Amino acid sequence: MKILITGATGFVGTNLREYIKDSHEVESVSIRYEKQQKIIINEDVIIHLAGKAHDLKKVANPKDYYEANFELTKQLFDAFLQSEVQVFIFMSTVKAVADEIKGVLTEETIPNPKTHYGIAKRQAEQYILSKEMPEGKRVYILRPCMIHGPGNKGNLNLLYQLVAKGLPWPLGAFENQRSFLSIENLCFVIKELLGNATITSGVYQIADDKSLSTNELIQLLGASLDKTTRIMKIPSNWIRGIAKIGDYLSLPLNSERLQKLTEDYVVSNEKIVAALGKSLPVQAKDGLLKTFRSFKE
Repeated sequence: MKILITGATGFVGTNLREYIKDSHEVESVSIRYEKQQKIIINEDVIIHLAGKAHDLKKVANPKDYYEANFELTKQLFDAFLQSEVQVFIFMSTVKAVADEIKGVLTEETIPNPKTHYGIAKRQAEQYILSKEMPEGKRVYILRPCMIHGPGNKGNLNLLYQLVAKGLPWPLGAFENQRSFLSIENLCFVIKELLGNATITSGVYQIADDKSLSTNELIQLLGASLDKTTRIMKIPSNWIRGIAKIGDYLSLPLNSERLQKLTEDYVVSNEKIVAALGKSLPVQAKDGLLKTFRSFKE
């Protein structure tokens, strides 16, 4: 099959190209939203990864989220409907459903995003779902949780630096569980969708098999570095106070980063696993250890 990937130079796109290059003919395109632009597609499949990621520093213009994540998706999907393309895969996010959750997030959870990033992704989902699908076409909306893997930078790398320096983990008082997603598992799911026309179109959340606490992450980081980790249980209200100060003084710890490090965010992958008829190949701890060991390089 001929595959067109938007956003192919990003973390997900780079890994996906490598993962499917031996089984599919892959083309990439650099594309941005422009008013009234006409998009012509001649491939068999569109995998739409391009978009504006969530901005932790909160300096992005809200308009950028809606143009990159909604308007561009709308243009590409319209082009898909008018073409001979068979499959459209849209990379959404669990943040299109909720920024905070209690219990387990499933596809049945009623979406109520709060950020411009999540709202724009949700608008793109709604537009796709509002269209009647021509016979012979398949559409998949994928909602990954926090993606990690070799070459990935972000909060996991910050945790790695802390443990590598032998510093204690000060947030041990926060008891949480959250889901992660190995880049290998994400690529596996996409490849399976490409090769199995019997998988029903729809919305699918993607996460590794098990959730972990941040304290467990710290212990895994220690194992990857052959270091003994120290976990301190400083009162959580003290930590929240420091994070609020960080909101104004640009400290390494601010309220949003604290939430990401300590929140409960458990995502069910039962629907996608049932649709595939097989388990995801990489177990949660194994995938995280591989990511952590890559930070040494």
